[in-house]
Amino acid sequence: MVYIIMFITAFSSATLIPMGSEAVLLYNISKGYDLYTLFTVAVIGNTLGAYVNYYLGFKGEEYLVKKKYLKEKKINKHKKTFDRYGGFALLLAWVPIIGDGLTFVAGILRYSVAKFFVYVFISKFFRYLAVVLIFDNYN
Repeated sequence: MVYIIMFITAFSSATLIPMGSEAVLLYNISKGYDLYTLFTVAVIGNTLGAYVNYYLGFKGEEYLVKKKYLKEKKINKHKKTFDRYGGFALLLAWVPIIGDGLTFVAGILRYSVAKFFVYVFISKFFRYLAVVLIFDNYN
């Protein structure tokens, strides 16, 4: 059950719903649950949660253009830039609030899903690795 809760918390915290999965991860580690399983579940859950933002942006783009919140001309202009530099931007997907917006924008701009998963996975992996290593140094 602990690992399911870890997954749900990590998944939810990567969406536009504010949550703190790091606290849940550290609490569970302090209670003696398997570090590697918790880490893996957190990274996978957080990466898949970021994909929800991507999907919402991807599917919402048409609606936003139709309602005139976005202009197709501007989307196409920014798409070229994001296609070139988006991977570097997505390495910041771990940053609270900013990362959620970046993953949403990646969907709007129809960034490559394969590249999206690679960059976001790397971002989330190193985020949780840093949390675990910092926690480990203080214990």
